Amino acid sequence: MSANRWLATGNYFTSYREEQRIFFTSLDKTAMLLFILALFAWPLFFHVGNKYMLVVDNILVAVIAVMGLNLVTGFAGLISIGHAAFVGIGAYTIASFASVLGANHILLTHAWPLMIFIAGCMGALFGALVGLPALRLKHLYLAIATLSFQMIFQWVINFMNFFNQGQTISIDRVVWFTGQVSRREHYLFWYYAILVVIVITGFAVRNLLRTRYGRCLVAVRDNDRAADAMGMHPGLTKVYAFGLAGFLAGVAGALHAFLYRGVGIESFTLHHSINYLAMAIVGGLGTLNGSFWGPFVIQVLDLQVERLSEWAGAHLTFAANLATALKPLSFGLVIVLFLMFEPRGIANWWRITRSYVKLWPFRY
Repeated sequence: MSANRWLATGNYFTSYREEQRIFFTSLDKTAMLLFILALFAWPLFFHVGNKYMLVVDNILVAVIAVMGLNLVTGFAGLISIGHAAFVGIGAYTIASFASVLGANHILLTHAWPLMIFIAGCMGALFGALVGLPALRLKHLYLAIATLSFQMIFQWVINFMNFFNQGQTISIDRVVWFTGQVSRREHYLFWYYAILVVIVITGFAVRNLLRTRYGRCLVAVRDNDRAADAMGMHPGLTKVYAFGLAGFLAGVAGALHAFLYRGVGIESFTLHHSINYLAMAIVGGLGTLNGSFWGPFVIQVLDLQVERLSEWAGAHLTFAANLATALKPLSFGLVIVLFLMFEPRGIANWWRITRSYVKLWPFRY
């Protein structure tokens, strides 16, 4: 590694410990700290209405969910088409407590961080159970197994009276040090809460990938037989990959439940599972920063296409069917274009940009 960790233009490691650092240079570390500080500070200087703050909150919740999906699909190479069901497990864990104890019980209003953790544990439990078929299945067969779990989850929620047959189960507002969070500050409060969770989980996943357990995920993805020959346990690795993905999905589901102050099955359907998978593909499979780019791009694209559809429906009365088809058409077109021309996702653009800036003006 270069002696000057501020102006280093290449990674010249002399030990494994240097290679496993979270930040390779001091400039990377400073830029990340400034970026995190900016994320916490900008709502204090720019007033954003509840409508747009809800959009930002949805992006942050999707980041946590896609981070889990990237662990199981991007790093471990296991196809999962039922990720929205794991998110629903976390949300309906909170809803179950609300149904049994009451929507305004102290556990839900005061001990909500503990409830988020419990929801994550439930997601991890179901993730590990669904991951058991990965001991014998792979590729398309594993995809069908996860799709089956998605269908089973939807059927159970829709037909059980305990879950109100998929209808909304309400949850009361949470309490903070200053008292109950008001309606006016609800979305801003959850912006900061979700952002804290993202920072914690982001560093946790980054540190996981530095350990032998994270490298096992990549080794099993590349060649599970070679990983087995090197002393790794491919089956156990696949199961704990699903467990980790389920935990993050459960946390995302709990945050979704508290954010919307209710849980309904319409937020955890097969359409949402495909949406999460699209976010992972567009952002970049097998990359941590792709988990941030994908949700942002897909959510912004949905908003812009929705506005375009409204405009087309209002001005092009002869093309009503076109306005209806714009959203699914644009969604599918983006996925196909990325798979054809940039299968590594937006994370690859970020990697190229960083490399260019790091080498400019080609100092050695």
